[in-house]
Amino acid sequence: MIYKSVFVPLSDYFRFVTMKTTITIFLAIFLLSACGSGTLRGKPSSATATNASSIRFVEPKYYTYSILATYPHATTSYTQGLQYVDGILWEGTGQNGKSVLQQVDLATGKTKVIARLPQSEFGEGITLLNGKVYQLTWQSNKAYVYKAATGRKLQEFRYPGEGWGLTTDGKQLYLSDGTAKIYPVDPETFRRGKPVTVTLRGEPVNYLNELEWIDGRIWANIYTTDHIAIIHPTTGVVEGLIDLTGLLPATEITAQTDVLNGIAYDAATKRIFVTGKNWSRLFEITISEK
Repeated sequence: MIYKSVFVPLSDYFRFVTMKTTITIFLAIFLLSACGSGTLRGKPSSATATNASSIRFVEPKYYTYSILATYPHATTSYTQGLQYVDGILWEGTGQNGKSVLQQVDLATGKTKVIARLPQSEFGEGITLLNGKVYQLTWQSNKAYVYKAATGRKLQEFRYPGEGWGLTTDGKQLYLSDGTAKIYPVDPETFRRGKPVTVTLRGEPVNYLNELEWIDGRIWANIYTTDHIAIIHPTTGVVEGLIDLTGLLPATEITAQTDVLNGIAYDAATKRIFVTGKNWSRLFEITISEK
């Protein structure tokens, strides 16, 4: 597998992916890296429309990283969602027939499966709110709700379109669907509100994947890249870009290693954890402005 960085202009941003057949992509975005991966999930179901009059041109801050600690991560875990709450690391995984909700022992990387999705469903983002765990599916139009303490399924919601990333500000949920849109979601009904369009330097940013709420901002993996966008939740403006190129050592990259995906925040200690799909490691990092 080739694992490399490519730098391309914003004008070339839309290069879409063809699902499960052949990769004809480079997702292009200013100073974003594309990395070789396994099977890609496919292009968004529809193009993102934006209101030009509402788009704000803001030059983002650019960040690099330092590794504070490394932890083992199961290479069988195709990470789709990650969250750290009350001393427990939760992970949602993808792939048909392999999608689970699990708890991860940070020190050892050992996993405890809490719930399994049906064989036909592809798991996506997760988040925890009010003692409940919410888990999306990619194209099955279903969200599952579990009791965090027991793993018992409490509810099942339907929603239109695809499910990618999910996070919460402690009151409502936020959902991404592979386009440049992030939707506020009512946790009791799963009804979606009016979306915000995410823009970088005035251009829409597609492929918003795993989401995490950190200090009043939404952090989002940009699928197929080594970058995380720091997004203002009300305006959709990308205020910062974190370049995580080279995070996973080249010696630990195999044919099964896929892209960077997974952000978890320990609010009590301000620790930030990141990993990727089928990665051998999970990293605790800190960021600093370039």
